Amino acid sequence: MAKLQDILYNVHLQAVTGATNLDVKDIQIDSRKVTENSVFVAIKGSVSDGHNFITTAISKGAKVIVCEVMPTLVAEGVTYLQVENSQEAVAHMAHHYYNEPSTKLKLVGVTGTNGKTTIATLLYKLFSQLGYKCGLISTVQNHVGKIAIASTHTTPDAISLQSLLNDMVQAGCTHVFMEVSSHAIHQHRTTGLDFVGGLFSNITHDHLDYHKTFDEYISVKKKFFDNLTSSAFAISNLDDKRGQVMLQNSAAKKYYYSLTTMAEFKGKILENSLTGLVMTVNDKEVHFRLIGEFNAYNILAVYGAAICLGENSDEVLTTLSMLTGAEGRFDYLVSTSKIIGIVDYAHTPDALENVLNTIKRLRKGNEQVITIVGCGGDRDKTKRPIMAEIACVLSDRAILTSDNPRSEDPLEILKDMEAGLGSASKRKYVAIADRKEAIKMAVSMAKPFDIILIAGKGHEKYQEIKGVKHPFDDKEVLNEMLELFEK
Repeated sequence: MAKLQDILYNVHLQAVTGATNLDVKDIQIDSRKVTENSVFVAIKGSVSDGHNFITTAISKGAKVIVCEVMPTLVAEGVTYLQVENSQEAVAHMAHHYYNEPSTKLKLVGVTGTNGKTTIATLLYKLFSQLGYKCGLISTVQNHVGKIAIASTHTTPDAISLQSLLNDMVQAGCTHVFMEVSSHAIHQHRTTGLDFVGGLFSNITHDHLDYHKTFDEYISVKKKFFDNLTSSAFAISNLDDKRGQVMLQNSAAKKYYYSLTTMAEFKGKILENSLTGLVMTVNDKEVHFRLIGEFNAYNILAVYGAAICLGENSDEVLTTLSMLTGAEGRFDYLVSTSKIIGIVDYAHTPDALENVLNTIKRLRKGNEQVITIVGCGGDRDKTKRPIMAEIACVLSDRAILTSDNPRSEDPLEILKDMEAGLGSASKRKYVAIADRKEAIKMAVSMAKPFDIILIAGKGHEKYQEIKGVKHPFDDKEVLNEMLELFEK
C-alpha cells in the first residue's frame, strides 16, 4: 500500500477532482486487472484507448483514474487526475510506488539497433562470474539473480519494469543490465529510472513502421543519452557514423570504443574463425569464444562498461574470454555430416549483412552458403526487398520464407521481398512460405561443410500467425531435418 499523494512527485497534473490522501493498492494500465482500490491509468495506445475503459475500471473497484481527457460524467467517490501524458505519469507513479528501486541498483541501459541483447547478456554473465548478484532485462529472458523469468517485450511496460526492479532489490541484486528499446523510450517506460550508465551499439534501418522516419528513430534513441545525469557514464560506438551524435548533448561522462581508430576502448581483430576471435583490447591480446566482427564490437562495449563500473581490466578480460553469447545470436552447430547450421536473430538489413559477411570471412574454400530468411508481418515493409537482395547477393542460394506473418498473408510478404531482387539474384532464390519446409529444403540442398544460415527469429520459440503463437524453434527444426537426412 502507498498513499496517492506520495506517488505523484514529478507527475505534471493539469486538474484534480477528489481526494489525494487515499490508500493505493496497485497501479494498472489494463482494466481487466483492476481490483478494489486500484489506480487505473488510461493510456492511448496504438490498438486501443484506455479512456474507453474508465467506466469498466470504476465498476471493478478503481478509486483513482489518471487520464489525459476528463470524462464528461465523473463518478462519486472517485478521484480523477488529468495529466498531459499518461505514459509519462504512470512511469513516475510506478517509480515511487515501488520505492524508487533503480536508485538502489547500478542500472546500466543498452540501446541501439543490433547487439543490445548480446551486450546486456554478456554484462550479466560477466558480473555474475565476478561475484555480483545481478539482474538482466532482455529480449530473450529476464533474470533475477539466477532465476530466469520469461520475457514478453524487449523492455517491459513501466509498471512491470518497476515491479521487476523492486524484485531485484529485494533479492539482493547490486547490478542490473537492461536493453532499452526505441519503443520503450518513446512510450516513457524508462522515464524516472536512475541509470548509472548507458551504452550505444549502432543504429540502422529498423522500426520505421512505428517511428515513420529514420530521423525520428535516431532522435528517440538519442533521448536516452540526453537524459543521463552528470554522474553517469555514456559509452558509444565511434565506428558508427552516428556514434558521436548520440552523446553530443549528454551530461554524462563520455567514452568511445572502436576497431578502426583511437578510442578509450580500442580493439583490433587478429584472427576470426569458427573457434572464436583473437583480438587485442587496449593492447592486450585475448582469445574469445564469440565469433565475428560484430561480436568484437560487443566485447569492446562490455569491456568499457566494466571498466567504467570500476572493475579490474585483467580480471574482466580473463572472465570475458570464457563467456558465450546470447541464445539465437550466431548460434551454431555442426552435424555428423559436417554441415554447419547457424541460427541468428538478424531481422534488419544491416544485421543480415553483418552475419553473412562474417560467414564469408569464416569460409575456408568452396563451401556453399544457403540462407533462409523472412520478414515479419505488420512491421516495416520497406526493409523487405532490401533483406531479400542482401540474402541473395551474399549467399550461394537463398530461400525466402515466413517469419512471423502475424495478420498479413505470407505470400504477400514474399511478393514484397521478391520485388527487391535483381536479375542475378532471381537465379539464386526460391520462395517457400512454410518455414519448416524451407529449412527442410535447405538441408536437402546442403553438402558436407556447407553453411546454412537461418535468419530472423533467433531465440524465439514460436511463429505468430493470425494472432496465434504456434510452437516453432529454428534450431530444433534444423536439428530434426539434419537427423532426417543423415539417417
